[in-house]
Amino acid sequence: MSPRQIPIGQETALKFLHAAIDCDRIAPAYLFAGPEGIGRAIAARYFAGLLLGGHRDNLDNHPDFLWVEPTYLHNQKLLTPAEAEEKGLKRKAPPQIRLEQIREIGTFLSRPPLEASRKVIILDRAETMAEPAANGLLKTLEEPGRATLILIAPSAESLLSTLVSRCQRIPFYRLPPKHMEQVLRETGHEEILGYRAILAVAQGSPGAAIESWQRLQTIPPEILQRARHLPRTLRDALDFAKAIASTLDTTEQLWLLDYLQQSYWHDYCDEGGTLPPLQKLEAARSYLRSYVQPRLVWEVTLMELACSYP
Repeated sequence: MSPRQIPIGQETALKFLHAAIDCDRIAPAYLFAGPEGIGRAIAARYFAGLLLGGHRDNLDNHPDFLWVEPTYLHNQKLLTPAEAEEKGLKRKAPPQIRLEQIREIGTFLSRPPLEASRKVIILDRAETMAEPAANGLLKTLEEPGRATLILIAPSAESLLSTLVSRCQRIPFYRLPPKHMEQVLRETGHEEILGYRAILAVAQGSPGAAIESWQRLQTIPPEILQRARHLPRTLRDALDFAKAIASTLDTTEQLWLLDYLQQSYWHDYCDEGGTLPPLQKLEAARSYLRSYVQPRLVWEVTLMELACSYP
């Protein structure tokens, strides 16, 4: 089996899951809780394969397996993020697991298993469920029948307490540097190891590091070049704010704030200089997430940095 099919650095979770199978004490529902990009989905697929009789290849084609992920609603059709990207759709609101998808789970469970002793449903990013969808899932969890549901979410607090109470919680943890390096090398992303800012942004999540690296490749080089140095004058700050707001979308701007925060921290500390007031970048992040006009956010932030750093 390829190492990528088993999560690295999550031995505690794997031991618990294997023990449940060995003792034949499979819970009706599990909550795989932890940050994104640390192996929760890999572990969920691995566990699903074991529950379905060791069927691990082409799991998506297994008749007793269902993968549910957040979707966009476009022209009365539900599109996954990958499908929306293929169509070139730009959406302001994030995707979510919808009531229609929860009803599809009910239909899926209404039929008996075909090849395995049970059915397995994985709900990725379960925290995106709106309240109607969560309430609909609650009814399913009360009587799942011959099935096991796996909810993947950042924490128990990100879900309704009534859902959490019906799940066996399996915690997943951020990876130490040794396992981070192992994952990045095995997935062909060893070049990331040379970017301290990206590793700092990832905070022990290989998935976040890879996503951040891919995001770095999409940012125009001139933006990155200017971002590496704090603006020295108010005119520089205003010009740079205009360039950022007109070139990058909100998601890219939020990523840039994370990247700048870590870059400034390392660069200015290494140079022995005075650290810029990074809390201003935190404030900018809060404003962008509150839908404040992006150019205004960047103008204020960069002018404050220019004035506060000699």
